[in-house]
Amino acid sequence: MQTKSIPAIEEFIRALEPVIRRVVREELSAIVEQRPEVFHLDPDSPLYTDLAELKKRKDCGKLEFVSHEEVWE
Repeated sequence: MQTKSIPAIEEFIRALEPVIRRVVREELSAIVEQRPEVFHLDPDSPLYTDLAELKKRKDCGKLEFVSHEEVWE
């Protein structure tokens, strides 16, 4: 009986993962907007530079996204 429930659990986890990712992303975005002091990057850091470039590309509509599966294949 346990072997029959394992595929169901795995399927449930696969279905739940994108929902969890979306909720976490939305909550982190809300926190950063409401309390910008929580997240601070030094403008001289490479990460700041990369994120600024991504924002420019987003504003110009030049971002290309790949799926979670494509990233981890």
